[in-house]
Amino acid sequence: MNQDFYQKMRSDIREWVKTKTGQENQWSEYLLLAPDLFHLLAKLALDKEVPSSEKAKIAGALAYFISPIDLFPEALIGPLGYLDDVALAAYVINSVMKNCDPGIVTRHWAGEQNILDLVQQIVDVASDMLGNKIWDKLKRMVK
Repeated sequence: MNQDFYQKMRSDIREWVKTKTGQENQWSEYLLLAPDLFHLLAKLALDKEVPSSEKAKIAGALAYFISPIDLFPEALIGPLGYLDDVALAAYVINSVMKNCDPGIVTRHWAGEQNILDLVQQIVDVASDMLGNKIWDKLKRMVK
């Protein structure tokens, strides 16, 4: 089957979460959000109300998602490799919410949970999820 990046990511993560390792992983619920966060970033990148300065951050986060070379490479560690992508996406979306009308973000969110709360939760646990050094490195990449 020919799947695009979004479909493949969703399929890979859902299959992994069904495994014993996935079921026991404390960050599985955040990994399941990866495709929706990617979709949200893509929508925000195209929104005319999002300023160029934020679009540059969004473009960087999108590139990080699809890049095979990142701090937690999916090719080496499987779907757990999306943890850094999820954290970076939340950090960038948080920036958009602070610098724009948060309604822009909620308008494009396809997920079921409250995106404003969800982004804050991810940002709050990111250093536990990734470790302080990696989280700090990701944040520096955006600034």
